[in-house]
Amino acid sequence: QVQLVESGGGLVQAGGSLKLSCAASERTFSRNGMGWFRQPPGKEREFVTAMTWGSATTYYADSVKGRFTISRDNAKTTVYLQMNSLKPEDTAVYYCAIFKSGSLYSVTSYDYWGQGTQVTVSS
Repeated sequence: QVQLVESGGGLVQAGGSLKLSCAASERTFSRNGMGWFRQPPGKEREFVTAMTWGSATTYYADSVKGRFTISRDNAKTTVYLQMNSLKPEDTAVYYCAIFKSGSLYSVTSYDYWGQGTQVTVSS
């Protein structure tokens, strides 16, 4: 099975930046794309951003538009999440996942998930 490993999480002050990485154990060219989700304390997992491979189209939740950027390093089979102007409400466990089918915005549309990395933003 495909293994996904996230890294780059940590504790930052509001207004700061972090860059998360997600490394796959094998190339994902046979899939349609990948995405990032997050789960704040006591809440359900929610969509953050996704990218389709065919057209390199990106999608963002309204709450992160203009602040977060998803990108992909094809040679290294790695996707990134650059997070700028972080806010306390961004605090959550962040997960990367491989898209399977359905809506890019839905948790149920992804079949492979990383273990998650904690991002905590202090005020």
